[in-house]
Amino acid sequence: MMRLNCMLLSSVMTLAIAGAAFAGDTLTVTSWGGAYTKSQEEAFFKPFAKETGTKILQDEWDGSTAKLKGMVETGQVTWDVVDVEPSHALQGCDEGWLETIDYSKLGGKDAFIDGAAMDCAVATIVFGTIYAYDAAKFPNGGPTTMADLFDTARFPGPRALRKSPKTTLEFALIADGVKPAEVYDVLGTPEGVDRAFKKLDTIKKDVKVWWTAGAQPPQLLADGEVVMTTAWNGRIYDAVKNSGKNFKIVWDGQGMDFNLWAEPKGSKNKELADEFVAFTVNPDVMAQQSKYISYGPTLKAAIAKVPADILVDLPTAPENTKTAFVVSSEFWADHDEELTERFNKWLAQ
Repeated sequence: MMRLNCMLLSSVMTLAIAGAAFAGDTLTVTSWGGAYTKSQEEAFFKPFAKETGTKILQDEWDGSTAKLKGMVETGQVTWDVVDVEPSHALQGCDEGWLETIDYSKLGGKDAFIDGAAMDCAVATIVFGTIYAYDAAKFPNGGPTTMADLFDTARFPGPRALRKSPKTTLEFALIADGVKPAEVYDVLGTPEGVDRAFKKLDTIKKDVKVWWTAGAQPPQLLADGEVVMTTAWNGRIYDAVKNSGKNFKIVWDGQGMDFNLWAEPKGSKNKELADEFVAFTVNPDVMAQQSKYISYGPTLKAAIAKVPADILVDLPTAPENTKTAFVVSSEFWADHDEELTERFNKWLAQ
């Protein structure tokens, strides 16, 4: 996922919100820090602590699996629930260091949107990789489609794209006319890969910045370095809501991705961890997180509970998903190395 540029804490923080009923129970939940963890604290940690009397301990990680795997392999598991990315969920399942999720206790897999119910992790939020533009630069109307991102004749000006083949190649194919639902069928062929890079060739000279950190896109727009950029939707929303920027998100062709709860094998608090995950995977509870950060819930029933004025800015809003695709963790697990190598060579040409 998204890296929220958090610094790894040297020690575990105690969230002192425990009630009295089970004051001796503690649960360590590890996440990414920043505004994202703050949204989890408000929507999940505090209500769960109040209802059960559990003391929530918070830790942070940077997504490197070495520490997590080491805990399981040595039998010294101190993290009970971990917020992971799809790639972690696949790896942890394949290598046996994550518990399997029992969806019979969570309403069944069909209760979730496509891609959210993985075997060893359950998604609670959806974030979108989109592109956005500075509305002030286009007073007569801005871009509306993925093809417009590549149309420098109608919408001139420097661009910024992520320095990664992931979603960049998908966007290129969609801009070239591939239906979002078919993007991985096409990208999974040599001809499809060639087609994506050929489309990127048409815009390469106009890409002023290849960004690597989520904080860059809104700053690049704010500084006037580029007129449009790919980005994670939450970063653009934050710039608009909290900094008053006149940026617009184009949802056409967005890539939807997830963050998920997983449970490391060997936790001494598995029963309590199961209870916590089930608590958060409740439509009424899950819908609360979108009040604090502009990421969408993964339960179909929770989407319907998000107020309309909040829903409109979420990746999961019905209007925003019409031409979306779900980023395939399986595809990238199989092809990341080869496509990254080709992408880097292409950049260097």
